[in-house]
Parts: sequence; C-alpha cells; structure tokens
Amino acid sequence: MKKQTAGRDAFESFAPKFAELNDNVLFGEVWAREDKLSLRERSIITVTALMTKGIFDNSLKYHITNAKNYGVSAEEMAEIITHLAFYAGWPNAWAALALAKEIYVE
Repeated sequence: MKKQTAGRDAFESFAPKFAELNDNVLFGEVWAREDKLSLRERSIITVTALMTKGIFDNSLKYHITNAKNYGVSAEEMAEIITHLAFYAGWPNAWAALALAKEIYVE
C-alpha cells in the first residue's frame, strides 16, 4: 500500500494532529494490517460503512475507487450495493450505485 498523505494535504496547517492520525494511524497502521484483512476486504467494508451512514461525498468515491484498484470488479460492486440496499436503504443504494457507475465506467 502506498503511503497516505491525504490528511496532511488537506488539513496539516489547520488540524495537524487529525492529519497525522489519518495518515499514520488509520492508513499507516490499521489499513497496513494486510495479514488480518486484505486491502480488498477493507475496501469493501469501508464502502459498506460509508454507504450505510449515508456518506456520499469524496470519501465514498475514494473508497469505491480503492475497491476497484484492489480488485473488486464492477459486477461485484453492483452486487455488494444491491445486497446493502435491503439493509441500508434504497435511496442510499441508488446514490452509491450512481457513484460506482461513474467510477467503473471511466
């Protein structure tokens, strides 16, 4: 996994501790535990968490893109979101599918 700098890029001058925790702990330690869960599995879990919370901003786009980059196919992503529709709500699935379609069609 490449070194994450998104926290520092976005918030280092405003919220340096948050930036450090995002880049060093969340991505540098938690996401790096590939012996426990693969990056692919972590991406699926993260997309699920964001969708169920109704978060459809750049973070969901980022994590769907990660899922794609870590080997989740368009067919699998569509199936994941379709399955989640019954647990997270139809409107959430609609929004997530629209975003996933953009990412996978690129």
